[in-house]
Amino acid sequence: MPATNRKKQKGRDTAVQGTNDSSVVSKVSAAAQGYFQDVFLQHFVCKVARRAPLINRGYYVRWRAVDHCVKRFLQITENCPVRQILSLGAGFDSLYFRLHADGGLDRTVVFEVDFPDVTRRKAALITSNITLKGMLDPHLPSLSGPLYVSSSHYRLLGADVRDESQVEEALRTAGVQWAAPTLILSEVVLTYMETQRSDAVISWTAKLLPQSLFVMYEQIRPRDPFGRIMQDHFLKLNSTLHALQQYPDTAAQTRRFLDLGWEQCVCLDMNDFYLKLVAEEERCRVESLEPFDEYEEWHQKCSHYFILTASQGSLTAQALLTHPPASPVSFISPSRCPIALCVRTVPVCMEGLGMASTSVNTGQVLLTGGSSRVGRGAEARVLLRGLEGWRSVRVDPSVDLGVRLYHTATSVPGGGTTVVYGGRSSPLNPVRGLFKVTIHPCSPAGPLDSEDQDAVKLCEEQIVCTGDPPPPRWRHTATTVCHKGKNFLFVFGGKNASEAVLGDGCFLCLEQQHWTEIQVEGTAPEARHSHSACSYQGGAVVFGGLGKRGAPLGDTVVLRPIERGFCWERLQVEPPPFPRYSHSAHVIGDKLVVVGGVWLHSDGVPGVAVIHLTTGSSVEFSLETTSVPWPLMLHSFCSELTDPKTPELLLIGGGGNCFSFGTHFNPQPVTVDLRPVLG
Repeated sequence: MPATNRKKQKGRDTAVQGTNDSSVVSKVSAAAQGYFQDVFLQHFVCKVARRAPLINRGYYVRWRAVDHCVKRFLQITENCPVRQILSLGAGFDSLYFRLHADGGLDRTVVFEVDFPDVTRRKAALITSNITLKGMLDPHLPSLSGPLYVSSSHYRLLGADVRDESQVEEALRTAGVQWAAPTLILSEVVLTYMETQRSDAVISWTAKLLPQSLFVMYEQIRPRDPFGRIMQDHFLKLNSTLHALQQYPDTAAQTRRFLDLGWEQCVCLDMNDFYLKLVAEEERCRVESLEPFDEYEEWHQKCSHYFILTASQGSLTAQALLTHPPASPVSFISPSRCPIALCVRTVPVCMEGLGMASTSVNTGQVLLTGGSSRVGRGAEARVLLRGLEGWRSVRVDPSVDLGVRLYHTATSVPGGGTTVVYGGRSSPLNPVRGLFKVTIHPCSPAGPLDSEDQDAVKLCEEQIVCTGDPPPPRWRHTATTVCHKGKNFLFVFGGKNASEAVLGDGCFLCLEQQHWTEIQVEGTAPEARHSHSACSYQGGAVVFGGLGKRGAPLGDTVVLRPIERGFCWERLQVEPPPFPRYSHSAHVIGDKLVVVGGVWLHSDGVPGVAVIHLTTGSSVEFSLETTSVPWPLMLHSFCSELTDPKTPELLLIGGGGNCFSFGTHFNPQPVTVDLRPVLG
């Protein structure tokens, strides 16, 4: 290899080794917050740093999946005279020390292989730490490599995993028994290699270890918005994810192992693992550890990682992951329209997550709250449409609405007035105020280049209500309904600091500013948050959301007006649309148009679902986003039908915290052409 290429390869190897250091810090953080027990990891970091709850959960599910596989392997091999664990690219993993402390190393030897630079550092940390060194044999030989630590149950080897002959020789020197049942671990290791080399590793381990179980944790789904951001992150770190292009999903990874010599293989994305193979009691424990409100990012993170088990031999086949019971979602086969809806960018700088929007008048969209690059509680904005298109203007408020995310802004019948309700400033601090907001008549819209040169006057008045108010909440819906000639704000669902999901429905008489009870018959929908609710024929139609069990819902329920009040009626939709949440929805005639959101389905990201409310039929449309020059993330966003005569949706804001890969904001609004939907 030429010197220049060697230098580049050395730089890439160093960058990959750096991922070990950041990973172990994150694992220490998760352990410190009680996600799992590991008192040994802290000995491998210089300084403990607390990570965000989303990072802690992400590393928990990784730890849990690998731990699940390790325990299953040790269980099915408990009667074997010898068993082995071979950890490839082990980094500063503490598995040996945890198993030693738990008494789980009976007749077991742990072999760890990584770059010599990494193993030298790890050997130095172990031998200089009284706790770690005390878990090895009392008289360790002085070694200089490739075997850096050699104890009865633990061998630490420095070798390049990409070099089969080098690894085979190092393992032979360390005393590996090729015929013994062996667990092979690979946590985000092989993907950093060129695909040809990682395929070779998978192939030679199958040949050399005829009684083995291969466990791999890596990334998938490179082509959707989250996947693009994930790839860019690792590219910037000089740690390209190579295997993603050739093996982009769980099915491809399964075929990969079978084609490369493994007899059986089971591969699950982390949503499947967490929701179906982790007991509900354990999930409840984990979800109660820290305040949390990043559901969209959590599910997307889990949909972009997998846990895989592949087996050689009849014994280790018993340790394969079990296929989780098929959920009803598995059998959903939606009607797909071959026409993709055209998406176009709007040349206005406007970003934000968790905002609330409402069309105050034709060509006027009010935006409140949310968070952006400059922080939470960005000032209210108004989007105005003139002859030359949309522009954004500042708002001159008379009252400060305060920091507010995941609230609602509902247009009151009659036009011009909006009711802002609920929201939160943090997952522990709900916002209790209820405001009535009115926009003063605007001057004619100026040219696009006059953005921010004038301001719209916004009058805000806090509403003092009588009656028994509902508990504070966010991620709810607030819809206008009509009963006995009066307009009511119908607040349904959501969540708060004490309740993961809410299922109550509350009515505020807008004329009397009084919370009142109205009789509602029928079976109420399942409790949920991050759903949609639209006014429909004097009542409301509710779709989707995130349910109590942490999985998206796909039901359509109509709140119909009756003489005594209202009645819930479940709409049977065929074929059923895919469950989703954090979407938006609009009623256009007798059609419910559902846009974006988050689902657990592996095929792309949600586009537009159209549900016919009278016939119960549905069809799914994809979005044509090739003209959008950045990843378009359609969750935690707003959408408005800006003109009843124009079949076009305006989508504003959206994005999310993409795990440890950075936060993405959609920088501009986009429009979606609904003519194929409504035609």
